[in-house]
Amino acid sequence: MVAGAGTCSPLPASASCSMAAAFDTGLPRQAAASGGITVETRARFGYSAATGTTDDGRFRRLTVKLPAAYAQRLFDARDTGAGDQQMREIIAEGFKEVHFQDGGGRAMGLSDVEFNDIDYLDQDY
Repeated sequence: MVAGAGTCSPLPASASCSMAAAFDTGLPRQAAASGGITVETRARFGYSAATGTTDDGRFRRLTVKLPAAYAQRLFDARDTGAGDQQMREIIAEGFKEVHFQDGGGRAMGLSDVEFNDIDYLDQDY
């Protein structure tokens, strides 16, 4: 990660990381939108899987290269004033596709990924 590229620093448990602030850093939109965006975070992830099964959320440290389509969606959301929850949902969907389902190679019954209690979030292109 490039220091200062876009960061939500470690926060007290009662605080929340502002997604818009993390993506409002002068990060070259065109570069991120064409080559994707790398998101590193430590946060609570949980998910719902096949019929009635769930995995209780737990803290994970993940570094995931999200495809350009997700970078574009994040910048579009930021530019239209999306709230933190909407931006978290976009990142969670990207993590679901790329990390948890490995681009379609596993965990196909996974339906929803929750992305909460963000300790920190860094992003770079």
